[in-house]
Amino acid sequence: MVVKVYGPIQAACPQRVLACLFEFGVDFELIAVDLDSNEHKQPDFLQKQPFGQVPVIEDGEFRLFESRAIIRYYATKYGDKNQNLYGTTLEEKALVDQWLEVEAHHFNDMVYTIVLQKLVIPKMGGKTDFDLVHNCEKKLEQVFDIYEQRLSKNNYLAGDWFTLADLSHLPGIRYLMNECELGHLVRDRKEVNLWWDDISNRPAWKKVMQLFNGQG
Repeated sequence: MVVKVYGPIQAACPQRVLACLFEFGVDFELIAVDLDSNEHKQPDFLQKQPFGQVPVIEDGEFRLFESRAIIRYYATKYGDKNQNLYGTTLEEKALVDQWLEVEAHHFNDMVYTIVLQKLVIPKMGGKTDFDLVHNCEKKLEQVFDIYEQRLSKNNYLAGDWFTLADLSHLPGIRYLMNECELGHLVRDRKEVNLWWDDISNRPAWKKVMQLFNGQG
């Protein structure tokens, strides 16, 4: 059965889900949602996602939203295909969850604000709050310093193999490296840079980028 994924390929959270589906070899249909025209705020979409956000997945009769909940769901459902992505023991899963929480609250919040200020608000005719952007950049420096320490002892955030915790960072760091022009946050840190080069070259992420670039 083909999974339906509702959301634009340009958005970070749908990219997170697609990377996970590619990792497990799950067939999916990407159903575009036009954020510019507020399609995600229309009644039909709100029946699927009452908060009007993307992505949403439909797996047969089962519907789920929130990208990190979705990737946990598929890592559990298809864990026999790749046990490392979510771990096998209680302790391994707890570490993956810990770093997913770090990504969501310490990393992604800062990236989201920077993207909003530098890309979205100007597109809507508003002015960028550069003081806020600078503040978020400083906070991200602290986050990446902690990552640098962690990655000096482990190959990946949750241990010595690639997990959902690493995967979840891919869309946000891609924005930093490209549109946000803040690649120095990664490149200036040896271990973080090596980690990024590693995870961004995974076949699953390359497939997401092919879709993003219109080559899929």
